[in-house]
Amino acid sequence: MSLSPEIKAIIDRLARELQEIEEDVKEGLNIIQPIISSFPNNVVLIQFFASLSNNLLYVEISRRRIEITLNRLSSVDVNANEILEAGEDLGMELGRAIEAKISVKQIVNRLRELP
Repeated sequence: MSLSPEIKAIIDRLARELQEIEEDVKEGLNIIQPIISSFPNNVVLIQFFASLSNNLLYVEISRRRIEITLNRLSSVDVNANEILEAGEDLGMELGRAIEAKISVKQIVNRLRELP
């Protein structure tokens, strides 16, 4: 079964958001790693590092969830209720991705401001 345009649009947007999160996380990790080695007991830096690392894991898990959803939707015996449920799940995942992106951007902006 082919994907509805609405579900395809959500998946495409979600993929873009996850890509942006991943890029921002990598930038943040590149900024923080040399700083945290100089200040290994700085609680704020440790929290930033942990949050960035968690968001990188979040991106990987979300991509796997999308893959699982796509496999489920490509089944020949998928029904309308399953399609609706998948669309709702993807919409909620998109909301979580946007929240994660905002959080990561705030951390990266704070790291950029460090001397």
